[in-house]
Amino acid sequence: MGRFGNGKPYLVADDIFIGLTDESRRSVIEQALDRAAARHRLVRVSRPGTPNTIHFDYLFEGKRTHSVHIVTSAVSSAEGKSSTPRLAIIIDDIGSDKVAAEALLKMPYPLTLSVLPGQAHSTEIADETYRRGDQVMLHLPMEFQGNAAKAEPVELRVGMSADEVHRLLGEMLAQVPHVVGINNHEGSLATAQPRLMAELMQDLRRRNLFFIDSRTTAATVAYAAAEQAGVPAASRKVFLDDVETREAILRQLDLAARDAAAEGSAIAIGHPRPETIVALTEGLPGIGSRVRLVFVSTLVD
Repeated sequence: MGRFGNGKPYLVADDIFIGLTDESRRSVIEQALDRAAARHRLVRVSRPGTPNTIHFDYLFEGKRTHSVHIVTSAVSSAEGKSSTPRLAIIIDDIGSDKVAAEALLKMPYPLTLSVLPGQAHSTEIADETYRRGDQVMLHLPMEFQGNAAKAEPVELRVGMSADEVHRLLGEMLAQVPHVVGINNHEGSLATAQPRLMAELMQDLRRRNLFFIDSRTTAATVAYAAAEQAGVPAASRKVFLDDVETREAILRQLDLAARDAAAEGSAIAIGHPRPETIVALTEGLPGIGSRVRLVFVSTLVD
């Protein structure tokens, strides 16, 4: 059970990943899950899958309780463990473009949408993302260094007190429902400030939210602050679309898959740009044969 910024509770669904070396065992597993679900009055709803992955949800009174992902080629028979590297893709800056969000949600892959508060469709898109069984993050605006970007009207700023951080975060979570974690929007100045990051992480721990460091500066202390506060966390490895061409994004997607293969897992961040959507549509089917695409929540520790 989680809580929105206004204190209202909501149900947090569990992600269940099952790896099988023997395709014939899949029906046995599904039947066992369905029997257990029936005992608790859960209703099964199918979701789009990939050639080697089956996805479906269980709902209770219309609310998702479990997302099940059965992977038929991701288990090492020698070790009995998943041997396929995992890649999570976060799409930032969601909230102003419903058409782009819809195109991303139609993709049969577990993309994590990070929604900016204060946008025209922030709440609507977060609701729809959750309804479809995908994960919602809060893309938390933070103060940046220099004049390269435009400051957000409301953002986490250096010098804020713990009470101000708590109030601001609560207001943003009220605008973006169903959030399971956050990552920083900009923040090259804010994420380099130990005191501010410590105050933020204490609040995230109380709210049971994880943190992904977008690493907008090499001077960031955000991940270290999360670790110290006991907040589940991870860091971005690759930006997909700093260069906004299809060819460049495909190369970055390949780099993210190679990083995942080398390290066991990786996190890539992109944006809802037309070139990014085209590149993901073209590149993800091939990437899915090399790595297991997962929600980012599975990569935090």
